[in-house]
Amino acid sequence: MEFGRLPAEALDTVDFSFPKEPKENDALLKKIKKGTKTHLYIGCAKWGRKEWVGKIFPRGTKEGDYLTHYAKFFNSIELNATFYKLPSRQQTEAWRAKVPDSFRFCPKVTDQISHLKRLKNIEEYTERFIEGISGFGETLGPVFLMPHPQMGPKTIDTIEAFLESLPDDLTVFVEVRHAEWFSNRANFDQLTSVLRRRKAGLAVTDVAGRRDVLHLDLTIPKAFIRFVGNGLHPTDYTRADDWANQLIQWKNKGVQEIYFFMHQHNELHAPMLNQYVIQKLNEIEPGTYPKLSFLDEHKKTLF
Repeated sequence: MEFGRLPAEALDTVDFSFPKEPKENDALLKKIKKGTKTHLYIGCAKWGRKEWVGKIFPRGTKEGDYLTHYAKFFNSIELNATFYKLPSRQQTEAWRAKVPDSFRFCPKVTDQISHLKRLKNIEEYTERFIEGISGFGETLGPVFLMPHPQMGPKTIDTIEAFLESLPDDLTVFVEVRHAEWFSNRANFDQLTSVLRRRKAGLAVTDVAGRRDVLHLDLTIPKAFIRFVGNGLHPTDYTRADDWANQLIQWKNKGVQEIYFFMHQHNELHAPMLNQYVIQKLNEIEPGTYPKLSFLDEHKKTLF
């Protein structure tokens, strides 16, 4: 991911402090039945790279088997492949066959809908997208929508109309990037109001070069976090500590589903940093997520 990327020498000058959680979250979560189990999903933006073979995946693993091995460590995937090409039902059924029932695919809305058409006159594309992802069956998680970065507050009606057109049983998280959503509180409040009305979530993006987009606002009792690391820079670990604490807090408050996706500008190191997050989660609350044991974890570093 190139969004918000900074040169390594600039990272020590960034204020990585965590935002405060808004009081509206407590009002939302008070409606959740006590004792509700939180489902925690952790994953990456890719399910395999050739460099992972022999380090995470067994030696000799073929590319066609990457997903099967990935699903032994992580229980979800932020599926960006569907952004670049409309998925067919045949393709999603084939992917679904490689994972257990508990796994969740979180497909990104194709760029033909979100970027090329900017959510207008896209009925045919949307039907094809919905038909394609239906092949995931019970393994379909939330859909991830990123409107074109130039779509600012003036396009709120377009965004709402698109959300309204989607099936009621489809959970959608929206990530906006236009700076005016965040520079003016009224714009942000308008967005969260629309998302609450449409029962959609607001994705959280934690990236070094755009601290304005980091927030902790829940518009539904579910969370979708996109953490963008910087090649295992020391700040990656301190930020991961903050997120481990926040995820446990949300878990204890009754957030129904939490999706945490690890990105790196070079995705090579994403599994290793996720391993660290899982370790911290289990230190805070043992048994939160199964421990990851990669092939050569006895070495000081995987890469």
